[in-house]
Parts: sequence; structure tokens; C-alpha cells
Amino acid sequence: MASTDEAHLEIDGHDVRISHPDKVVFPAQGVRKLDLVEYYLAVADGALRGAGDRPLVLKRFVKGIDAEPFFQKRVPENHPAYIGTATLRYASGTSADEAVIRDAAGLAWVVNLGCLDLNPHPVRAGDLEHPDELRIDLDPMPGVEWPQIVDVAIVARDVLRDHGLVGWPKTSGSRGIHILVRIRPEWTFPEVRLAAETLARLVAQRAPELATARWWKEERGESVFVDYNQNAKDRTVASAYSVRALPDARVSTPLAWDEIRARRPEEFTVLTVPQRFAEIGDPHAGIDDAAGSLERLLARADELGPAEPAREEDAGGSPHGAGRRTSTMPLIEIARTKTKPEAEAALESWTSAHPDVARLLHPADVLVDGMRGSSSLWYRVRINLQHVPEPERPGPEPLLADYDPWAATGR
Repeated sequence: MASTDEAHLEIDGHDVRISHPDKVVFPAQGVRKLDLVEYYLAVADGALRGAGDRPLVLKRFVKGIDAEPFFQKRVPENHPAYIGTATLRYASGTSADEAVIRDAAGLAWVVNLGCLDLNPHPVRAGDLEHPDELRIDLDPMPGVEWPQIVDVAIVARDVLRDHGLVGWPKTSGSRGIHILVRIRPEWTFPEVRLAAETLARLVAQRAPELATARWWKEERGESVFVDYNQNAKDRTVASAYSVRALPDARVSTPLAWDEIRARRPEEFTVLTVPQRFAEIGDPHAGIDDAAGSLERLLARADELGPAEPAREEDAGGSPHGAGRRTSTMPLIEIARTKTKPEAEAALESWTSAHPDVARLLHPADVLVDGMRGSSSLWYRVRINLQHVPEPERPGPEPLLADYDPWAATGR
């Protein structure tokens, strides 16, 4: 007998089951699971423009927005017929059949699994080796405000134009800005990443007081990091109209360039975006007609020569950061935790124990990094003591928390 705690929606000719439709997902906004489904149906054309026909990593918040999600690459075995699949092969030698959605019914099915944001790969299901999208994540360091992020976005737009490409901005759904660039699917992942890295270096050259392409986080200062590594194979980014796991139910929202300076990320939520979409449509409606070439950026890469290496292990791909270079900054690590609240608690404990040192720190000196584990995030907390006089710097101390994300995998 079917449970009464479910709803059935007729979408695109498909019967889509929604379990626990009245489960509250965003308490501060009173947003239920069924409300999230209805949100995605209201913006379906835009959401599918960003995530449709692409393999998806399922980022599932099955325990709510205050708990860590887990990442599921493999599509559930009992997926309905209207969910497609694509077999992705990874550098580790493993492979996975990932979900591919192509209609609004697919959006509702994904939300029913506990996914809030959509995390598509930058490839189409029909060609998994040649990206058709270059992605730039403008990631502000602590202390950086929205006007500086916008200034960097404008510089990035101009650099793209100078190289024959069109950038399409959207709020990240957190503090930053994503710029999407449609490209012809003619280049490999390493070539696309090199083009993105070249773009980042050029932006940093034009606006050195505002932006940085430095890979090492402790060397960035209070700047906007032009993150090019989102173009590495197997990396995904929350796509347009994705709902983010913040208390205000914020949405990663496409913008027009002429409105980017006047708007703010907190304006765009599950409660406000459907009306905006109904009134003005999708500012990214023309993105698929603007596919460009990477030839000019790759030519500039040859002119610039090699950049500093960005090792994958520093994004959490290697147990305990094995093989990392020695930082030129006076860094101390204070904790490794399973969850962000635990990381924040460890930071608060350290600050309480070292109040005189803490008063000398700049916002960007506190490094709380989400690291990718085997199927979820973990957190590393470090302090950059560059603004603390050497005689006053605390020495090495036992970690306040020492979570091992690799213990369960045997790595």
C-alpha cells in the first residue's frame, strides 16, 4: 500500500512521486520539499538550460541543510525511464553511470532525492570528453565586499571579449559570481582548463589590486580569486537557478551585465526568483547561440608560459595533503573536522586561547577550507600568522580536532 505521506505530480506526461512533500527544508522561510519542486518547475526552462542533457553529480541533503550532504555519482538503480544515464570514466580508473535529466520531470525527481542544487559536468551526454562550457568562479576571500567582486567580473567580461568570447554572469548563490562561457566542443579538458587559467592570469594582470590567480590560498590576501580549477575533469559547479543550502534559500541566479552592479545575491531566493523569471524570463536565454573558440586564449597561454602548478591534492584529492609544497607563509594548522560547525567551534576555541594573536589577524588570514573526501566534504582550519610579529607567534600545538576523511576508505 502506498504511503499517504507522498504526492504525485503529472509532469511532462510522467507521474512523479514526491515523498514527504510537507517536510520543511528551509525553516526560516517556511519552504517545504514540495515548494522546492514547484520552484524548479516554475524556472524549468532556465534550470534545464544550465543542467539539462548533462551528467549530474547528485548532492543530497538527506538530513537537512544543517547537515553535510553526500555526493552520489552513480544514478540510483531504480531510476525511472525518463532519467537518462551517461557513463563517466575517472582518472582513478573507475567509472559511474551518472544521471542525465532532460525535462521538468527530471528536475522534480532530483529534488525528491534530497538535492537542492544541480551539479552538472561541463559536457553534454553525447560527448563526454569535450566540454562545451568554460566556467569561472569568482571566489572572494574574507573581507572582500560585493562591489570588488563586480569590478573583477567586469574585467573578466572584457578579457573574454578581447579573445572573442562571451561571458554570462550569475550569482553563485553564496558570496561570489560565476561566469559561464559557451564554447564549441572541440577541446579536451586539459585544454579548457589551460584556457581558463590563462583567462585568470590575464584578469589578475589587469586588476592586480582586486583579483588574483594565485593557487595557494594563503598568498591571495583580501582579493577575488579567479578560480580556474573548476574546469578540471570531474569537477562540477552549481548551475543556473540552483538552490543553495543557506538559511535564506538563496538561488544562483543569472544576471544581465547591465544589472550586475545594482543587484545583490541575497535578493534572489526560492521565494523571489519565480516572479523575476515570469516577468523578465531568463537573462541567459541566448547562451547556447554564443558558442565561441578557445584558439586565442590558448595562443596567449603559449605567450605567457607556465604558471605556478596547482596540485589536485590541495583540493582534497590526497590523504592528509601528502606531497604538498612547503608554504612561504607562516601557517599553522589547528583542526581537521568532519563538519563546518565543528570547524567553526575549533576556530572559536583557538581564538579564545590566543586572544592577543587573534586581534592581529586580518580576515583573509583565517583559512577554513572545505576539502573533498571520498563522498563528502571535510574541513581544514589554518591560521596565517603573516600579520603577527614573529616573537608573538604561537608555536605548533596538537590539533583541536583530527578527523581522518580517508580512514573509512583505507587510503
